[in-house]
Amino acid sequence: MQPYIDTALTVMPFLLKGFLETLKISSLAIIAGSALGFVIGVIRSYRVPVAHQLLGVYIHLLRGTPFLVQLYVFYFVLPSTGIEWLHWESFMAAFVALSVYTSSYVAEIVRGAIESVPRGQTEAALTLGLRRLQVLRLVVLPQAMRLIVQPMSGVYVMLIKSTAILSVIGLSELTRQGEVLMITYPAKTLFIYGLIAAVYFVYCYPLLRLANWVERRVSGRLAPASLH
Repeated sequence: MQPYIDTALTVMPFLLKGFLETLKISSLAIIAGSALGFVIGVIRSYRVPVAHQLLGVYIHLLRGTPFLVQLYVFYFVLPSTGIEWLHWESFMAAFVALSVYTSSYVAEIVRGAIESVPRGQTEAALTLGLRRLQVLRLVVLPQAMRLIVQPMSGVYVMLIKSTAILSVIGLSELTRQGEVLMITYPAKTLFIYGLIAAVYFVYCYPLLRLANWVERRVSGRLAPASLH
């Protein structure tokens, strides 16, 4: 037992260093991907001509291809086009790839939640003189939020786990740090993998619990809007 404790005490500082990198890249990607996905979802829900079809292609292309392939495109393919501002370092390429990938899932969650709100409520709100943005903010989104929170937490956990492959472009995130340590401690490979899994769990589990709490709060405070 003592050898494992000694190994854990030795490797944990390095794993925590990798975790901080994972935390930084995933947090930024969650914010950017959510914002982009929300805008796309709203536009898609209103079925704006041309934009609806183009954004549909964007979403299906991203959701229908492996994230690893997309990461290679952003890090290796786009810089080869010769366009200066597409010459990204590892962190920026990972951030953009994760954000874009996440936005495709968030967009569909938002679109589906908005479209689930009875259309009659929107029509009633417009009849009362509210503008479309007011209807979205005051009538539609309060009801849609109850359907958005839980699926979004699943997307965020997926994003966090996707950071495990960022090492292929040289980013020293959690998994990469673990792989380096396995070279030093080959006899403790399974144990180090276990520590990596434990760190991911400690990161993801509170996020899922927070989503449950937010969902209960939203359900309690934002009762379905009903216009008569």
